[in-house]
Amino acid sequence: MSAGTAWTHCAGCGALLYGKKLSRNLYVCPHCEHHHRLTAPERIAQLTDPGSFRPLAGTVLATDVLDFADRRPYRDRLVDARRATGLSDAVVCGTARLAGLPVCLAVMDFRFMGGSLGVAVGEMITRAAEQALTTRMPLLIVTASGGARMQEGALALLQMAKVSQAIGALGRAGVPTVSLVTDPTYGGVAASFATNCDVILVEQGARMGFAGPRVIEQTLRRKLPDDFQTADFLLAHGQVDEVRPRREIRDWLVALLRALQPAESVAPEPAGTDVLVRDPGALEAADAWATVSLARDTRRPTALDYLRSAFDGFVELRGDRFGEDCPAIVAGFARLADRPVAVVGQQKGHHTKELVSRNFGMPQPAGYRKALRVMRLAAKLHIPVVSLVDTPGAYPGAEAEANGQSFAIASNILALFDLDTPVVTAVTGEGGSGGALALAVADRVLIAEHGIYSVISPEGCSSILWGDAGVAETAARALHLTAGDLLRLGVVDAVVPEPVGGAGGDATTMIENVGAALAHTLAELCARPVDELLHERRARFRQIGADGFTTARADEAIVVRPAPAGPRTPRPALTAAGKAVG
Repeated sequence: MSAGTAWTHCAGCGALLYGKKLSRNLYVCPHCEHHHRLTAPERIAQLTDPGSFRPLAGTVLATDVLDFADRRPYRDRLVDARRATGLSDAVVCGTARLAGLPVCLAVMDFRFMGGSLGVAVGEMITRAAEQALTTRMPLLIVTASGGARMQEGALALLQMAKVSQAIGALGRAGVPTVSLVTDPTYGGVAASFATNCDVILVEQGARMGFAGPRVIEQTLRRKLPDDFQTADFLLAHGQVDEVRPRREIRDWLVALLRALQPAESVAPEPAGTDVLVRDPGALEAADAWATVSLARDTRRPTALDYLRSAFDGFVELRGDRFGEDCPAIVAGFARLADRPVAVVGQQKGHHTKELVSRNFGMPQPAGYRKALRVMRLAAKLHIPVVSLVDTPGAYPGAEAEANGQSFAIASNILALFDLDTPVVTAVTGEGGSGGALALAVADRVLIAEHGIYSVISPEGCSSILWGDAGVAETAARALHLTAGDLLRLGVVDAVVPEPVGGAGGDATTMIENVGAALAHTLAELCARPVDELLHERRARFRQIGADGFTTARADEAIVVRPAPAGPRTPRPALTAAGKAVG
């Protein structure tokens, strides 16, 4: 669409629009918000700093290697497309700057044979990726395509793999890749580089899928939902990170690139004061049940509160890429003391509506998969991970079980032992069971002074072992779930002090304390070799509980007391020294 056109009809609502006014509105209809398609040069002009774009050297031209002809020879179609668009093929590649940040670009143009992926397009995007690898610039691919180019047969099909391996090389080198999906993106492009980039942003109104809706309807012989394959559909089904209107896309990309900037490329700030308490004797004695109440106080800062105030420039990523997005987990990238960090946190809320919308901070399997996806991306980009734990536990529901809750938690626990980047966990409120541990396998585990961390809730424990939920206070004391108890047991490494009366009474001070504690801890960890951290992380968990058992000698008799008559619970087996085993 050209700004030189005096008047045009909106493709969305049919309204008559003045061309120059539409251009000033970024080719978005002011009446219905329909996003009209942009040419590659228009998209580059909107995204990049004025005058900063530099095309890649060399021109790649497709040839009619198959001597293909349908109603017209392929070579004639190529000539017509080049003449109509002024482009060599369906993509424009080069380097540019976004708010001063360098980036490599590959921008597709739907006008050129429907933005189809052929050998020339594959070669040009691959060269852009190789340029990004050489210069260590992030790669941004803007897609608009109907799929692989049929006139080039299997050669076009294999461009999906060719470009994907180039993106894989960037991943192995720790160079970020970002996909901006615009309307339409289908077929081989959707099933390769549009979706195998690290981050996927979708323009409002865009559609993406492998098979087109017409093909699916013909195959299934039924009508699809109106929102099928739309941007909002993709977001709701966990397949993309964000959907934004065109006017917000540049700012969102700039925020992401700033969050991912390596620490060494900016002037580091002091790591902050060491506020942590490492001696359990330095903590005031705390009643377990009172601590449970303080840990559950809905006035306590949530993960999003910490992200807004203790961190800078948080950019949230969504979706597990398997079909869902769990609102109980927030995840993304930010900066802490000017250091890039990935943050995953369990989000509760301050009032009933928010608590319900966030499932009371109880993640479903999709939440743990999302968290692991972001943590693995952080490791790939050599960025440390911060996890903020505050959950009663993983969601105990039939749907969660059907979707593999146990597998999701188990996968996170196992993967964190191999995550080759520093990991710090802060239990900011409740640390409930395996639902908390799935984010808490870390180099350092911190806990708020009035936080709790337990194998089960006091209510659950009292119901199971006492047969009475009403003795939860007794169970809380028996579980030794307070910060002081956990520090003595070696479950946590340090305690973050809380203001008098608890974090809920002075959220500002608590956020400052947690931010300072995390910054100080990361400064220490990031100065050490990752292999050393991995070894110590595994050793740390290997020795946990060492004071909770004894090992009988091979020649030591095991004394088992006979059970008394009547339906009583058997006592544990004892060693000759009188210590319980089993």
